[in-house]
Amino acid sequence: MCRWLAYSGSPVRLDELLYKPANSLVMQGKHARLGVETTNGDGFGVGWYGSEPYPGLFHSTEPVWHDRNLRELAGQASARRVFAHIRASTGSAVQQTNCHPFRHGNWLWMHNGLISDFPAVKRELAMAVEPSLFPEIEGATDSELFFFLALTFGLEQDPRSGVAAAVGLIEDVGRRSGIEFPIQMTVATTDGDTTWAFRYSSEGRSRSLFHSTDVSTLRVQYPDNPMLHELSDDARLVVSEPLGDLRGAWREIPESTCVVVHGAGEDLFPFTATVA
Repeated sequence: MCRWLAYSGSPVRLDELLYKPANSLVMQGKHARLGVETTNGDGFGVGWYGSEPYPGLFHSTEPVWHDRNLRELAGQASARRVFAHIRASTGSAVQQTNCHPFRHGNWLWMHNGLISDFPAVKRELAMAVEPSLFPEIEGATDSELFFFLALTFGLEQDPRSGVAAAVGLIEDVGRRSGIEFPIQMTVATTDGDTTWAFRYSSEGRSRSLFHSTDVSTLRVQYPDNPMLHELSDDARLVVSEPLGDLRGAWREIPESTCVVVHGAGEDLFPFTATVA
């Protein structure tokens, strides 16, 4: 499927997230530990918030470990909020418009998983997208269509209910089409101020998802780790799989859960699909 990370906190250089950790996202491109596939080489993307009111995007169809431009960018650029995603296609073409994160206004979105038997349900789901939003869909992935369904159902006003309604529609359409388990998902979305991350699947056996623990506590446990002393107390990561083996640094997000990261705090809420 895919692997992703969502960072927020003090400004961090991109290579500190993408290259330097023992189990960095670049490393997961070839050697994912917890993914369905060990290799995620069908392109990648990075989204970040800088000086503009909307996020920047960098997409490439290169395997993440092979792209020299990313290494150059990552060694210089820094940001307070970063989304990064490496892709293992579930059937759609390897092209830039199919790379995550996806953007709408000041919102970013990325997804690991799939809408099962997507060709069978694609038309009905696409017809449910708000007509004014539909022209913004650039690629052919189930993930991007999922994003625009969530926008249609009010993601910008209430992300938890918008995503829940989108999932409810996907499950309803899928089951009416004879699909037993219509969706598998870990999703992250942000407006540049707060991050919402979701772990859910129709089967109840969702892909892995973790969040980092309190940095100030880790500093006490590991006083000789320089990276921990460079981060602000509000630094937080949500990841498909831990970036390293530091004991106590990561907590698994439970099945059917939404985690909301805002500043130094994170809140966990039960998540289930709803019918709009």
